[in-house]
Amino acid sequence: MPIPVTLPEPWSQARVTVVVPTYNEADNLPVLVEQVLALGLPHLRLVIVDDGSPDGTGEIADKLAASAGEVGAGAPRITVVHRTAKDGLGRAYVAGMTRALEDGAEYVAQMDADLSHPPGYLPQLLGTLLSTGAGVVIGSRYVPGGSLSEHWGLRRRLLSGWANAYVKAILAMPVRDVTAGFKLWRREALEVLDLPSIHSSGYSFQVEMHFRAYRRGQKIVEIPIHFEDRQEGSSKMDLAVQVESALRPFRLRSYEREARRK
Repeated sequence: MPIPVTLPEPWSQARVTVVVPTYNEADNLPVLVEQVLALGLPHLRLVIVDDGSPDGTGEIADKLAASAGEVGAGAPRITVVHRTAKDGLGRAYVAGMTRALEDGAEYVAQMDADLSHPPGYLPQLLGTLLSTGAGVVIGSRYVPGGSLSEHWGLRRRLLSGWANAYVKAILAMPVRDVTAGFKLWRREALEVLDLPSIHSSGYSFQVEMHFRAYRRGQKIVEIPIHFEDRQEGSSKMDLAVQVESALRPFRLRSYEREARRK
């Protein structure tokens, strides 16, 4: 479970925006928003990016935004970005992160909407980012102290472990949890990564972001988290996403070689 953290001034005044992509998360989203807002960070905001969820998640997000009020001088506590089609996790994150930066975020967090990433770790991610000077802090399942939900079966554990080993063998990154989706970025780090040029659309987006951060000299720090199982709904990891995830590390290595030749 998250370790309680009391952030000293001026850390508690940091402009943190949490980006949450959604597709059919009508049951989970209100719970997640309540938990994030309960942290009490006065300048914390959320950007919810909904890909036209048929279960009404987008409408629920609008209602949450209307009731959440404002931060400071008229800035909404919650902004909802509606996209008309399901276009992949990576594209949703790029849209949300771009909006967060446009709205003045100093720090941008990534979180899944399915409650697998406990919001209680956010203060710890922020404190670590600021105290270490990192460009990104990763909530990691695979550093000492990190753990997986007890509801994960042996097959899922083996698949997750194999995916991390596979990516690290190809890209040689010094990151223990290369597929992690719970992290906090410094604004300057995201600007260095050049979000509009990100290639990945599915879950391989996480790998590409880590690889770019590593290759562009950003300091990467991992802290242990307990990774929960999703509370409601089903995984979006279909065959097409799995194929992209398998091929993307080779493509990233190819892009890097081409960049070196230029």
